[in-house]
Amino acid sequence: MAILCFGLTTLVIGVLGAELFLSRASLLIVVAGLVVLFCGWTMFRAVLFPWAFLTLMIPIPTIIFNQITFPLQILASKLASWTLPTLGVPVLREGNVIQLPAMALEVAEACSGIRSLLSLVTLAIIYGYLLSDSVRMRVVLAIAAVPIAVAANSLRIVGTGVLVQYWDPDKAEGFFHAFSGLLIFVVSIGMLFVLHKIVEKMFPERRRETSKT
Repeated sequence: MAILCFGLTTLVIGVLGAELFLSRASLLIVVAGLVVLFCGWTMFRAVLFPWAFLTLMIPIPTIIFNQITFPLQILASKLASWTLPTLGVPVLREGNVIQLPAMALEVAEACSGIRSLLSLVTLAIIYGYLLSDSVRMRVVLAIAAVPIAVAANSLRIVGTGVLVQYWDPDKAEGFFHAFSGLLIFVVSIGMLFVLHKIVEKMFPERRRETSKT
């Protein structure tokens, strides 16, 4: 009952203070309180992972979101500006703007990759939980999702730069821009799957021990 009351208090504080993160997080506290109240701690321990997994449905607070987004924009711009010259595309980077001979590419907030990163981390966690019994493997997959998402987003920017340079600058907008995001996310999932198989091949003994237990 104490947990339930704490969750409801958090909801009231979040609503009165116009703090969306608190009001959203209060739902999980209330759910935890209800499970413990009616089914006991044993049941809560049994459903601990799905309950904890629900924390990923809560949007990151804006103040933290903004602190993460801009560094990701700069990182994606740097990686793309380092890669494009190897493909014969001259670039000049100014912050998060990549100057190409044909046009300027701005790595805006929407192109920072933060949304695909959060989505891929979420998918990596549930992927590891369902397809691996090894805690170490689950941690590896969850952590690896971050560089994979960053690399995939940089690859998307590189593809856009190559398209602008060698085909048509107008093709970099509209359908291609939207479709490339979906395509790169599918590539990211494939990279995650390949990583899983490589780690399994590298540590076959650990996998067999886990399967026996």
